[in-house]
Amino acid sequence: MRLFKQRSVGHFQPSPPLVGAVLSVMDRAVFVKRTAGRYHYFVPQTVPLEIPPHEVKRRLDSGEKLTLIDVREPSEFAQARIENAELVPMRTVPAELSRLDALADAETLIVFCHHGVRSLNVVNWLREQGVDACQSMAGGIDRWSLEIDPSVRRYS
Repeated sequence: MRLFKQRSVGHFQPSPPLVGAVLSVMDRAVFVKRTAGRYHYFVPQTVPLEIPPHEVKRRLDSGEKLTLIDVREPSEFAQARIENAELVPMRTVPAELSRLDALADAETLIVFCHHGVRSLNVVNWLREQGVDACQSMAGGIDRWSLEIDPSVRRYS
């Protein structure tokens, strides 16, 4: 999912070759589009790298479509898991890039690990690859267990 926010401009008149172009304006990518005789520009909407577990829970409870991606190892996944989370071990993320990108076109990816370090690295890497709709769950599954669902087993 590419996150852009639309802004309308009244007196902005780019030359025809610029319509549909991606420009760099003050170090931000801008997409210019003409509709019904008006020009619009779209600027990237920044999503924080991290999201706290209570915000993930709130968004899930509100019915928002999120894909939970667990980047821990299979042995960790066997010990504790969040319901409906998909296991994609960190070492396999590069091979799964096109699938994750396609998932992110439909839903925001919430990436997590044990304590939030690996997932933050994965989210940084995904964003470098152009996958914008992804966030790392701060504190990982351990914090989820402490704050949201104590039935999720804690481990060391």
